[in-house]
Amino acid sequence: MTMEMKPELKIDETFYKVKEVRKLTDEAFSLRLPKSRFKYHAGQHISLGIQGDYQSREYSIYSGENDECLEVLVKEVKDGYFTPKLSKLKPGDLVEVSGPFGKFKIDEKKVADHKFVFIASGTGIAPFRSMVRTYPNLDYLLIHGVRYGVEAYDKHEYAADRHILCTSGDKTGQVHGRLTKCLKSTGFEKGTQFYLCGNSNMIFDALEILKDKGFERDQIHCEVYF
Repeated sequence: MTMEMKPELKIDETFYKVKEVRKLTDEAFSLRLPKSRFKYHAGQHISLGIQGDYQSREYSIYSGENDECLEVLVKEVKDGYFTPKLSKLKPGDLVEVSGPFGKFKIDEKKVADHKFVFIASGTGIAPFRSMVRTYPNLDYLLIHGVRYGVEAYDKHEYAADRHILCTSGDKTGQVHGRLTKCLKSTGFEKGTQFYLCGNSNMIFDALEILKDKGFERDQIHCEVYF
């Protein structure tokens, strides 16, 4: 009697086994993958797909360059096609990673002597967590706009005096209202470098505010989430 042996699954280098799906809120979670030999710069993004599925999506990297895991931040769209599938992944499931992509990153020559202001709406905070974790001595201020205070993802990782939470749906943030309200009332030093990440409406509004405050376009770096 002979037995037919099934060939062992050969995992391509672009496939990674899920290590953890870390729940942050009812809708948001982070997906942790083994970093392996994957190299990236804080601020870049990857294309993420699920084995056996024909679609993929782009996500900013949520982990720092020196972290043990490669991590992305995801908010589930209840009626969406892709994010509900990501939320149901379990440790050991396979995902396909392509990248990294993008030039939304810090100029390392400016780290030591410049101030940085990170302006994020919702999950647009992802690249800024990566930057803060990569450059622990960075002189930064993070302004994060969300609807509700529970959406202040991993807030405990940021120093209280470097994190301003703006909440439009409740009064749990330091600022009640949209982050543009905070921008209008805050003064910034002349040489500050601004990084904006989030929905296009926020970015367009923030650009106008910073322009009115006298900042040049080459001081402002943008990554638009659709």
